[in-house]
Formats: sequence, structure tokens, C-alpha cells
Amino acid sequence: MEQLVTIELFGQPYTFKTESDITNAKEVADYLVKEVTRFGTQHSSQSSDTKFVTLILAALNIASENIELKKKHSDLLINISKQSTNMIRALDVAVND
Repeated sequence: MEQLVTIELFGQPYTFKTESDITNAKEVADYLVKEVTRFGTQHSSQSSDTKFVTLILAALNIASENIELKKKHSDLLINISKQSTNMIRALDVAVND
């Protein structure tokens, strides 16, 4: 079911539709606002160019965090797989002796 979420960036409200859990959508939106605000405080000007740069910097930061988390998740899965294989081998040896 589509729901609407509204956020405010640079004093302007932006409303978007979401088909996901409304709580999750609000959390994502709040995180975006937090990142834009964090980068926005580094620039005193509020020109459209500065706003665009702020949005790009926030998006790049979020994308970087996402890629890093995906890499850590992949590394964790590989580590779990290796440990599971080692445990299965150890159990096979213990059972067969």
C-alpha cells in the first residue's frame, strides 16, 4: 500500500510515495535530512549551486557507507562459510574416529 512521507530540505517540503514500511521510509528520509544538514552546515551560502553540491556530497557519503556495509556483509558471510566448513570437518573427524 502506497503511503506518503514528507521531509524538509533547505526549508522546502518534499513529499514522496513509499510502498515499503512507513517507519522504514521515515528512517531513510530522516537519515537523508541528517546527512544534508551535516554537509549543509559546512557551506554558509544557500545558493542553488551550493544546495546541489550539498545534496551530492550527502549522496556520495551515503553511497560510500552503503558500499562499505555491503563489503563488510560479504566478508562476514565468507568468514561464516569458512568457519562452518571447518566445524563440519572437525565434527566429521570426531564422529568417524
